[in-house]
Amino acid sequence: MSPSRLKILLVEDDELFRLGLQVRLQQEAEIELLAEAEDGETAIDLAKQQPFDLVLLDMGLPGLGGLETCRQLKQNHPKLPILVLTSRNDRSLISRLVAAGAQGYCLKGVAATTLILAMRSVIAGASWWDATATAEIQNLFQNHPTDNVAPVTLNPLTPREREILNLIATSKTDREIAEILYIAPGTVRVHVHTILHKLGATDRKQAVDCWQQGLNAKVSEKVDRH
Repeated sequence: MSPSRLKILLVEDDELFRLGLQVRLQQEAEIELLAEAEDGETAIDLAKQQPFDLVLLDMGLPGLGGLETCRQLKQNHPKLPILVLTSRNDRSLISRLVAAGAQGYCLKGVAATTLILAMRSVIAGASWWDATATAEIQNLFQNHPTDNVAPVTLNPLTPREREILNLIATSKTDREIAEILYIAPGTVRVHVHTILHKLGATDRKQAVDCWQQGLNAKVSEKVDRH
């Protein structure tokens, strides 16, 4: 992640939408909309020319299309975070995005504050999938456990988020967590916001309670099976 302003590549063929998003992102002091592309081919060329902290990628692109653009970007730059921003509310798309290497998925109707949080989360190394996408990922792994699918956890939390939540459960503050994990306090705050969103919790205590209840349910399920 860049130590200065976060460099974003926006891949979107709708000019009005691009302009609107550009205006909104300019309000975020730490975010820089560094480049724009109207199609996948241009996006792939731009990514080869300069480093980015995040790609915001539409699916309905001319030429290669969003899915193939995602696949090629990840092949060329495996560590480049990609957040899909699309108007397609299609559950069948989710498994293909997972396989293509996307780290997250947002619908274009999402609130601007939620989109910004999703961007920060993905840049920080987390994933961001809405409730529909998470349900589809769970269904994918439960019904096709041996398929060759990219490693997205059944659990809505990433390993780093689980690590942070475990520290929250021991009453650690954001600063203490940052010191333990050798990351910035701001990064911890982004992860905490993401955890609360994914678990549908309103505060840290509720997030811990929700998580522990889920773990207990899984243990009970395993016991019942045996």
